[in-house]
Amino acid sequence: MAADGSIEDNAWPMPKFRFEVSWEGLTNGIAFQEVSGLETETQVIEYRHSNSPDFSTIKMPGLAKTGNVTLKRGIFVNDNRFWNWYDEVKMNTIKRTTVVIKLLDEQGQPVMTWTLMNAWPTRISAVDLKSDGNEVAVETMEIAHEGLSIKNS
Repeated sequence: MAADGSIEDNAWPMPKFRFEVSWEGLTNGIAFQEVSGLETETQVIEYRHSNSPDFSTIKMPGLAKTGNVTLKRGIFVNDNRFWNWYDEVKMNTIKRTTVVIKLLDEQGQPVMTWTLMNAWPTRISAVDLKSDGNEVAVETMEIAHEGLSIKNS
């Protein structure tokens, strides 16, 4: 996109299949199958003052609200990073961290970055086991956070 918001002739939408996720304490990003829940919303406050000539409310922006982010990845032998982070959860003493999710271009350079502030694992799900299945074993972690920022590179 051009600086004025118009689309340039050589611009195209980015594919979503090449991305990387990292957080404090990791030297390299972790390979994930899926990341979902990168969303934020502003709650609506409806208000009408008593001497308004209109018989309706006005809508104003209220508190910002962010949803939890879900991460899914294949299970690897001797890799317990999800469980180790989750094991640190104790009553009001969790170590919060910054989680960075980068959408990468064809050269592996970030073109869009989502940063989750004060993130911590709130839920973890192990794989469901089936004797007749032939899928990859996938575990899921849900992360709560206190803010989402987005940066285009």
